[in-house]
Amino acid sequence: MSAPELFMLSLALIMLGFLLVFAAILLWGVRSGEKVSGGGVLLLGPIPVIFGSDVKAVKAVAALAIILMLLVLLFFTLR
Repeated sequence: MSAPELFMLSLALIMLGFLLVFAAILLWGVRSGEKVSGGGVLLLGPIPVIFGSDVKAVKAVAALAIILMLLVLLFFTLR
């Protein structure tokens, strides 16, 4: 296989992995019958855009975003 073919194959496998994880989480939430909450962070340069389905999820994602930004800052300053 050539390099472009391997690249496209790797991207397809990564996307398939994301879809499988997303489907598993959705199915788990539907089958359990419990309330499912979630959130995420979109980093637009230095500005994080945080979203979530409830306050608890937003607080957890915000804490993870702060930790991630500190780790990146530490990594680039030690370089």
